[in-house]
Amino acid sequence: MAEHPYLRTADATAHRRSQNEAMLSPTFAAPDASDHWQGKLNAALTLVEYGDYECPSCIQAEPLTRQLVERYQHRLVFVFRHFPLIELHPHAAMAAEAAEAAAAQAAFWPMHHALFRQRQHLERPALSGYASEIGLDLARFDQEMDNRLYAARVLAQHQHGVQIGLRATPTFLLNGGVVDVSFGLNQLEARLRHALNPP
Repeated sequence: MAEHPYLRTADATAHRRSQNEAMLSPTFAAPDASDHWQGKLNAALTLVEYGDYECPSCIQAEPLTRQLVERYQHRLVFVFRHFPLIELHPHAAMAAEAAEAAAAQAAFWPMHHALFRQRQHLERPALSGYASEIGLDLARFDQEMDNRLYAARVLAQHQHGVQIGLRATPTFLLNGGVVDVSFGLNQLEARLRHALNPP
């Protein structure tokens, strides 16, 4: 049987172990205009999240990343990239495509936040519900989703994550280095503070 193009990760223990041991290759891509970002693009700190809309830890992390953007907006650029783990989260790839369909209507972040709120889960009808909720052109959204117009973009981001050695969600990279949040999300802001105010 052919391997599914999206990464398979066996269990939560594997998530923690692989995240702790993640080693980035030199092919890590700095943010550019094709990314979805908030904050100041040329800021001193670049925080990249590789995430999955169906991942419980990503759902838990989302309010914190919003707070960090608000708190450090002039010194930080926050970038979100898709890394759906479909064996664990069967709706994650389609949800990522929904975020990209929203981005085509200049509404990536409203859809991003709506997806993480999980009010109606992530089945296909719920995605249209979120699109309606944030005021998208629903006919265009549904057509693009039915045609899987953004599947290649989602897959490309996922494959890039695999190439640089990522195996877990969420994975946070601060200026290209992995921030280990396997023992608590509080490590994220601690690393930001340390980077801004080194000893």
